[in-house]
Amino acid sequence: MWRPAESHAACIACCFLVSLLRADVHAIDSTGMPKFGEDLNNVTVPVGREAIFICNVEGLATYKVAWLRVDTQTILTIHSHVITKNHRIAVTHSDHRIWYLHIREVREADRGWYMCQINTDPMKSQQGYLQVVVPPDILDYPTSTDMAVREGGNVSMQCAASGFPTPSITWRKEGGLSISLSPNTDVSAVNGPWLNVSKVNRLHMGAYLCIASNGIPPSVSKRIMLVIQFPPMIWIQNQLVGAQEGQSVTLECTSEAYPKSIDYWTKDKTTIISNGTKYHTDLKDNAYKTHMKLTIISVTLSDYGTYQCVSKNSLGETDGTIKLYAVPKPTTTTTTTTTTTTTTTTTSTTTTTTVPTSVPGRWWTTEMPKKSSKFGGKAPANEVDRRPSKKTGKYQDAADNKKDDPTDEDQQQSSRAAAAAAAGDNNGRPALSKKHKNGSTSVHPALGVTAAVWIIITQRIFPL
Repeated sequence: MWRPAESHAACIACCFLVSLLRADVHAIDSTGMPKFGEDLNNVTVPVGREAIFICNVEGLATYKVAWLRVDTQTILTIHSHVITKNHRIAVTHSDHRIWYLHIREVREADRGWYMCQINTDPMKSQQGYLQVVVPPDILDYPTSTDMAVREGGNVSMQCAASGFPTPSITWRKEGGLSISLSPNTDVSAVNGPWLNVSKVNRLHMGAYLCIASNGIPPSVSKRIMLVIQFPPMIWIQNQLVGAQEGQSVTLECTSEAYPKSIDYWTKDKTTIISNGTKYHTDLKDNAYKTHMKLTIISVTLSDYGTYQCVSKNSLGETDGTIKLYAVPKPTTTTTTTTTTTTTTTTTSTTTTTTVPTSVPGRWWTTEMPKKSSKFGGKAPANEVDRRPSKKTGKYQDAADNKKDDPTDEDQQQSSRAAAAAAAGDNNGRPALSKKHKNGSTSVHPALGVTAAVWIIITQRIFPL
């Protein structure tokens, strides 16, 4: 029997079946009835795909199979004929035993119950449910868009999504960073359509992902940029920088600001520095941070002084100061070591001196006279003693009184020594000095005092 809820569709189907079976009524075997080989399974298919119901009938013989939409009471097909005007519906079979209902390009409106019937008496039928699943989709409204908030304020972001089953919402920060919900609470993810953060600061700035998923691929996400606005701030690592004249030096500072700041360098708070042959400036941006560099090429005396890195935006302005001071050049002391090699050449010179028999003057002696001069003090070695004559009482040369003065004999010996020196006496060698009986040594006056001393020392160390 047809279901009462489908009376209208059943009436149409019955009339159509009667017309089909009228010619074959005598071919029905009164002892055999067709039956379903398997239960009609439910079908789940993503929207846009094709759904296929399979109805397995055994012993159909001359009976007919029909497909119906239960909830709308619509006959879709009878045997190999498509009744509905829906161009997405089709029917096929395999040897009149397995019957297929095709629903192409499935829509969410196709979700519901479908029936496979055999026109027996009473009618036999099976039902299956078509579940149409829809991947998640994030709705533009009321999902939040990019937000800009002053530092210290509160933030609430919403994410809404459609899909079947109903999607779940998860919030994450881009790059795998943690989400700081409060000063003491950091989490990796937040579940739910709302993300609330109180007293935001610049560290909250960044991209947040609203991820919607319901088990039906693909999951989807929306990127929401959270911007924290604050006036510029500057950090300087080295506020005193030294350089020698002629060197190149680089000054650095870092600024943070949002909206994006205008950054530049000045000298002595008056002159704005621009790129050129003397200066080279470099700016590198990273989110709300800017790293500023100023390179001064070949520092001169006029380059020393105070430099400022300046940062300004619509919320404020600030600057940082760096002082460049002179570093004295190191004093280089060059030590030159000169090595002088002295070569001593000993030259032996043989001088032959002819000494006459009569030598003017007297020999110098190293022995001091034993008697003192009448004038007090010791008489010099070459002084001739003068003494008064016994007869006249007048002074006269001691040479005039040879009998009383024993030195007369010494004078005679000296004369003989001089003659011997001239003649090459003294064992064939020149007599440069003579040793007297009293132990004194007289030196030839031609040699001088210095030579005489050396000769005497030599003769005493190496006696002849």
